[in-house]
Amino acid sequence: MKTLKILVLNGPNLNLLGTREPEIYGTETLASIAKDMNACAEKLGGVELEIHQSNAESDLITWIGAAKGNFDGIIINPAALTHTSLGVADAIKAVEKSVPAVEVHLSNTHAREEIRHKSLTAPGCIGQIMGFKGHGYVLALKALVKYLRG
Repeated sequence: MKTLKILVLNGPNLNLLGTREPEIYGTETLASIAKDMNACAEKLGGVELEIHQSNAESDLITWIGAAKGNFDGIIINPAALTHTSLGVADAIKAVEKSVPAVEVHLSNTHAREEIRHKSLTAPGCIGQIMGFKGHGYVLALKALVKYLRG
């Protein structure tokens, strides 16, 4: 079985998880989410994760663009850039045929302010998982691996 390489990207302010609005985002940190994802990857077998976070839109765009030929899939939480970044959306669409992506959100964005209801990035993704706090990343990993393995 071929080892699947999955790129996990986290957008602006996700470095503040655990202390930022815990009533919305929960108390988990990116480190604890990464630990849960790595444990899941180990159980799935043959899955290697590379996890990044940046508050800079350009970093996310660069990582997505470099994924083609280097990764089998992407799990992305673009955070606020979900609703504002044509650049991130275009990057996802540019690689979507060779590097499928799953969009993750800690909260249910449809239950929040109206500006958060529209995702510019979702049309380039194979699916979205939202509202399950940090566990959504594990759900996204399982779904993406199942998709990639057929």
